[in-house]
Amino acid sequence: MPHINVNGARLYYEQQGAGSETILFAHGLLMSGRMFDNQVEALKDRYGCITFDFRGQGQSEVTADGYDMDTLTTDAAALIRAFGCAPCHFVGLSMGGFVGMRLAIHSPELLRSLMLLETTADPEPKENVGNYRRMNLVARWISLSLVATPVMKIMFGRKFLEDPSRDALRASLRQRVLSNHRVGISRAVTGVITRQGIYEQLDQIKTPTLIVVGDQDVATGPAKAERMHARIRGSKLRIIPGAGHSSSIEEPGAVNAAIGEFLNSLH
Repeated sequence: MPHINVNGARLYYEQQGAGSETILFAHGLLMSGRMFDNQVEALKDRYGCITFDFRGQGQSEVTADGYDMDTLTTDAAALIRAFGCAPCHFVGLSMGGFVGMRLAIHSPELLRSLMLLETTADPEPKENVGNYRRMNLVARWISLSLVATPVMKIMFGRKFLEDPSRDALRASLRQRVLSNHRVGISRAVTGVITRQGIYEQLDQIKTPTLIVVGDQDVATGPAKAERMHARIRGSKLRIIPGAGHSSSIEEPGAVNAAIGEFLNSLH
């Protein structure tokens, strides 16, 4: 299995496709680079596509520290430099979007474009933090399976959760969440819920930006996307009907179309 050592962490990655330009995909909390399987399949004929797992998640190393958003951003920057693919297109979903915005603010030379899916520039709402901490304690010290059901309701929209034709896919995704390392996930969750907001810095982003949000996203919904859109000059906003917080999985056709249209507009 391919791993690369960057910034003191051994990260798992997958590299597919070919092209003069590269797309780097950064996943959301509790997931892995596999949440972009459909996007890689659609884009690999025209672009080099790299997915990776953040430290502590998926198949990457569980490090003792480094789960704050600034360190994860340094990880991503080091990854881009190690692959020699700058300036690249960056797709970040949720936590991946937290990283993407920070890259665009602090290392804009590394990015050709920025695609933000189901994310926000604000800190975690105070009303969420207590509940997330409680679920995190249960997952860390007892079992991830005990919090899997409420987590699935946060990660996916109503349409996806209620579709009987997708029972097998939901079961597979639930298993992916459960397969995470409990210590790594606990540290990653803490990094997310204690993050600082960067809304006031968004006007520094000059990188061409696409913002995508599902209209059933209960974690970082359309209002948060519209707030970022208003702050990032020249950004484009696409709302995906029937998608929740994992739109790349739930409505891959619509997400692929939005990404493809945006990338084509850059040429």
